[in-house]
Amino acid sequence: MNEGKPTKVKWWSRPRPQDPPGPTEGAAPAPDVVTAGGVAEVSPGGAAELSPGTAWPDAGERPRAGGDDGHDDGDYELERPKPAHPAEAAHPAEAVQPAEAAEPAEAAPLPAHSTGALRGEAPVEQRATPATPTAERPVPLHAPDPYSTPPYGRPGPWAPAPPVQHPAATPPQGTALPPPQAPAPSPSPLSTPWQNYDPWAPVPAPLQQNGAAVATRDQRRGRVRKTLIGGAVLLALVSGGVGGITGAYLERNGGLGDVQLPQAGAEPIGRAPDSVAGIAARALPSVVTLHVTGTAESGTGTGFVLDDRGHILTNNHVVEPAGADGDISVTFHSGDTAKATVVGRDSGYDLAVVKVTGVTGLKPMTLGNSDNVQVGDPVVAIGAPFDLEGTVTSGIISAKQRPITAGGDSDGSDVSYVDALQTDAPINPGNSGGPLLDAQARVIGINSAIRSAAGGSDPDSGQAGSIGLGFAIPVNQARRVAEELINTGRATHPVIGVTLDMDYTGDGARVGTKSGDGGPAVTEGGPGDKAGIEPGDVITEVDGRRVHSGEELIVKTRAHRPGDRLELTLERDGKERKISLVLGSSDGNR
Repeated sequence: MNEGKPTKVKWWSRPRPQDPPGPTEGAAPAPDVVTAGGVAEVSPGGAAELSPGTAWPDAGERPRAGGDDGHDDGDYELERPKPAHPAEAAHPAEAVQPAEAAEPAEAAPLPAHSTGALRGEAPVEQRATPATPTAERPVPLHAPDPYSTPPYGRPGPWAPAPPVQHPAATPPQGTALPPPQAPAPSPSPLSTPWQNYDPWAPVPAPLQQNGAAVATRDQRRGRVRKTLIGGAVLLALVSGGVGGITGAYLERNGGLGDVQLPQAGAEPIGRAPDSVAGIAARALPSVVTLHVTGTAESGTGTGFVLDDRGHILTNNHVVEPAGADGDISVTFHSGDTAKATVVGRDSGYDLAVVKVTGVTGLKPMTLGNSDNVQVGDPVVAIGAPFDLEGTVTSGIISAKQRPITAGGDSDGSDVSYVDALQTDAPINPGNSGGPLLDAQARVIGINSAIRSAAGGSDPDSGQAGSIGLGFAIPVNQARRVAEELINTGRATHPVIGVTLDMDYTGDGARVGTKSGDGGPAVTEGGPGDKAGIEPGDVITEVDGRRVHSGEELIVKTRAHRPGDRLELTLERDGKERKISLVLGSSDGNR
């Protein structure tokens, strides 16, 4: 170390894995390398030595081999460098000397600038660059980064970027500059030595400051999508809850503003012809309301127009209170009224015909055929129950050929025998005489009687009323009687010519022993006498239909016209016989 000889030293740090290996035997000596403060010598073994004037970068001391005893025991310490003598700063070519020993040299780190150069100060001398096996090997511009920093443009968050060389920094005068060197390949992001760097290898995701991996684009999009979907679901739930609460509040409190009720718009007024509304629309112009006033009593009933002459059909018990000098007023559906007179009436059939005069524009009612009616057919009843004119009710045919008796005095006279149609269409006092219509608005019956729960028929008693048991005179029978009343003023009744025992309680109709005036029970020369009927015979069937009482036999007989033939079954002395007879005729209430 004295006498100006260059001192052979060892590096205080071990070479890094990315440093190039030392030269092999027989390799050509490396060219001289000029440092900033002196000349680096290259020994034949490839070890770099510093000249006496060499200065260590960024350090006031340099390493010294050996311990206190002067032996090289592997420990290292720092020694103050001696200033370089001016005379020793010779030409760079003269600084190259042969190595003192043939021991292999340790690889030295690549040259690097001093921190002073980064601050704009004069750069310190360069460390010697170890020789490379081939002369074409590029020399890196700076030492490898000890933190394995990624290449420029992609610094990792875990280490600082490598130092930047400043071209403005110039070496002091008298120092030879090294030849231009090609830049060394940048280390890979995975701290791989530049010799093994693969540019096509996948680059791992960068890390955050907390060490977690940075999310990729797809992951970020997935998180945004999940956030949007979750927000939409939450918004829907909140909106539904708010809407439900608001609706319940408005429903309970009647809303926030004025009440406006919904209403259907205008619709066509026409209805199907076979509907109740269609039937009523066609029939109402032909239905009238009768107001009857007599000396003792008064009442209200219904009727309908038979022809354009002014004939109106109604019940006998409707016009009966007027008597011989009573008053009958007819009110039409249009509201017009007219006086009416009785043309004829019959208590046995409970039918009557009245006539109005001076009235034009009458619309007669179409008559149907009661023989075509079947149980279950729909029907419509029109009348003025309790003086409520133009009332329309509907129902069905509940039964046919119901034998009923209605009216009559205490002595048994003026009793009506009707083989009636039963209906559940509501019929009340005031409906009497009104039409019972089929689905084509044709008359099939005349409403005449009802069965009330209390058994009364007085409208003022408050007990009479419909319970779904109404009865109408078949139109076929009413038509024949109406024609007779219009044409002759009287109606004929078909008769057998016998007197019946009305007190008989057995099954069937028994012929009495004598008549009511004391005469014979079988009229001489009458239809029954000619057929061979004798007093005491019990008639059980009419035209094959069972007869259970005297009233029922009369009803079955009056369902026919005079001159019709009947087939009778009777019992005599315990034996059954069949006979045939032709019905006779009687006037009045017989």
